[in-house]
Amino acid sequence: MSALTTLLEDVPGVGRPAVRALAALGLHTVGDLAGRAWPDLAQLHGVGPAAGRRLQAALAEHGATMQDPPASQTRRAVVTQGATGTGASDLKTHATTADPAEYVAGLEPRRRRDGRALLEIFGAATGASATMWGPSMIGYGEVHYRYATGREGDTFQLGFSPRKAELALYGLQGFPRSEELLERLGKHRRGAGCLWVRSLETIDLDALRELVGHAWAHGPDSADPSDGAAS
Repeated sequence: MSALTTLLEDVPGVGRPAVRALAALGLHTVGDLAGRAWPDLAQLHGVGPAAGRRLQAALAEHGATMQDPPASQTRRAVVTQGATGTGASDLKTHATTADPAEYVAGLEPRRRRDGRALLEIFGAATGASATMWGPSMIGYGEVHYRYATGREGDTFQLGFSPRKAELALYGLQGFPRSEELLERLGKHRRGAGCLWVRSLETIDLDALRELVGHAWAHGPDSADPSDGAAS
């Protein structure tokens, strides 16, 4: 998918009835679906599970998600350590040369405070350097993914994005102790490819440090891709 600005009618496999039903709610692009409740959208005529999975996959490619997204199919993705340089030609989210610390320093005060804390937490837990991916995601390590559909590309292993409404935390689910640590973390939402928290003030930072370290130590090969370890 080219971008969150991609029109719904241009998403492969999403039929015209679904496009019309979503347009009636003012939803015209992939990005318009971010944060929308999938159970509500699924009640619309023509918006079935298959369309929902394709739309959620388009969102996940850019670090976004619907609320309570449709369950993924049983076919598994394959995620391996390290970048290969091989990927779909239309992928737009890549590693950049921008400085993550400078990006965070330019944010408004609340996001800047949380962003700086996350730079410290992820950096200490992984021992890796931070890299900007696209305009707003900060990643650590690199992995290669290949979906059951055959679509593939490179992305970061773990990371975060200090978004305006909530913080997005990537790659922390699907490992042996993930559920235990998520119970300790505090209030959060789960998306297909990330966790969402309102601010660092609302969660247990010790649990977050342990969660990041645990995910990093186990690596992508031991995670269940359906749990969002490398979307």
